[in-house]
Amino acid sequence: MKLARAILALAVVIFLLASANPLALHTAGFAPKTGDSFHYYEVQTTGNGTGYYAGYTDQTILNGVEQITGVNGDNVSASYNYSYSFTSNEASSTSGSQSGVFSFDSSSFLYGSQTDGQVGYVNPTVWFAMNNNLSVGSTFNILNTQMTISSKNFSLFVPTLSEDISTISGVGSGSYTGSPGNDEGGIYNVTYVWNVYFDPNSGYIVGYNYFESDTNSSATFTWSDNLYVTQTTYPLTVLAVVTTTTAPTSTSAVVSSSTSNASAGITPYLGYIAAFIILILIIAIIAFAASRRNRRTLPSHPYRQTPPPSAPPPGIDLTPKEQPPVQQVVIKEVAKVQCQYCGALMDSTATVCPRCGAPRT
Repeated sequence: MKLARAILALAVVIFLLASANPLALHTAGFAPKTGDSFHYYEVQTTGNGTGYYAGYTDQTILNGVEQITGVNGDNVSASYNYSYSFTSNEASSTSGSQSGVFSFDSSSFLYGSQTDGQVGYVNPTVWFAMNNNLSVGSTFNILNTQMTISSKNFSLFVPTLSEDISTISGVGSGSYTGSPGNDEGGIYNVTYVWNVYFDPNSGYIVGYNYFESDTNSSATFTWSDNLYVTQTTYPLTVLAVVTTTTAPTSTSAVVSSSTSNASAGITPYLGYIAAFIILILIIAIIAFAASRRNRRTLPSHPYRQTPPPSAPPPGIDLTPKEQPPVQQVVIKEVAKVQCQYCGALMDSTATVCPRCGAPRT
């Protein structure tokens, strides 16, 4: 009974934890390991121009990989490598690649002395990892943007994988003033919204959607940046397989919190389902143990035995025994003669024929 009560209490605790947070059974703190890596596909697009930027469009496509090369306490060393292809409606296309090494702190997520090609930031944090133990409503930083966790079970369609993936979603926004490169368009006031998505189990990136609007007194344009992983060493939680194979394309749309609620679908109930299954299994184990304890031992069935042999038939004594004396019978023999009258046989001592009565002569 003590064991049954302990198991039942454990089941109740697991169920309550899963009810409070459906992903509680799966989430673990960010713990990078040597060899962790992910490949990604990224599309950056400029469009919707007015004034100086009227009619202008460009697009940059990147394919990259980031890999953890060493872990020493909180100090993590890594490498990056990506290739890019740039096209616009006013110039010929260009392409190239970049690679290097960098480091970051796995506790604060701050870059070390080198970054993976990030420029224009002050004390930035990495963009590809987060503390996945944080709860909904908590904040964390990506580069120089503060993000707020909006969901820990957001269903994200990843076009590069053609699958719906369970993620932690965060959203951040900001503004700044600057000039797009050496552009002659002048100084722009920039506002942006950034939606990011991370794997709940590992804390690594799954994808993001960034959208900004640049404006000044004489021109406006928009710039978007959409990234999705194409391959990971950390397993992703697939919610549904999508049969379509739509190639990733640039888009200026940003996933909103209302889309998050609509897309989540069955995801919030996965923890409840898992807890219910565990509870059923534990109850079955308790019932089985109780039945084993209460079951009475049935008498064992004896092996079939050969019936004992019947009594042997009485033996035959072949030893010669003394025989009783044979009774001797003396038969008196009398000669027979034939009657001369009728021919019948009669004793030779008879005086007349017993048949016809004639005298014997």
